[in-house]
Amino acid sequence: MVQQLTLRLFHTESHVEFVLTLIYAKCDAIERIELWDSLYAMARDMDAPWLVGGDFNVIWDKEEKFGGLPVSLNEIDDFRHCVNTCNLFDLGFKGIIFTWWNGRAEEDCIFKRLDRCLANVEFQQTFPGIEVQHLSKTGSDHSPMYLKCDIETPQIKKPFKFLNFWVEHATFKDVVKENWTADFSANPYILFNHKLKKIKEGPFIVE
Repeated sequence: MVQQLTLRLFHTESHVEFVLTLIYAKCDAIERIELWDSLYAMARDMDAPWLVGGDFNVIWDKEEKFGGLPVSLNEIDDFRHCVNTCNLFDLGFKGIIFTWWNGRAEEDCIFKRLDRCLANVEFQQTFPGIEVQHLSKTGSDHSPMYLKCDIETPQIKKPFKFLNFWVEHATFKDVVKENWTADFSANPYILFNHKLKKIKEGPFIVE
């Protein structure tokens, strides 16, 4: 496919698998229909977190363009229909809204937001800390996008808590006796921590 490249990626540490589609759309609206059709086809069988990003060469609404001729509502409708039908959502951005400039000045100047990142619900749930930033243009008429995402927020370890009413439980002493053993030899500090950990995993302890 000339206008997109799709990869299925696997994160070896987290064992998370997701699909990444990189977009470089044609300037012509008729030629872009081939791109929309390919996204429709992938969306029908999509069973994984899906990220779609790049240069779509079309805006979402008239607020994403400054200067030049009036926007084509048909092109916008085709793009919106594709995004909505594929159950994709714009991830938003930080920075200036426009990602493309025609390089001209004054009355000939045109700015557009042609680049964006879209994702399905599964991707947003897998990577809750998503942040897209429009960077400064360097050597291109497009602004590069920087996407940052975290697989999950690290859990905060809560301190061990001993509740006094546990000692009144009928089986409390039996639980302690059963877990206050170690099947290896080590210094007293390591053995003590090992025994505490075993008791903490018992039926009484809550955090």
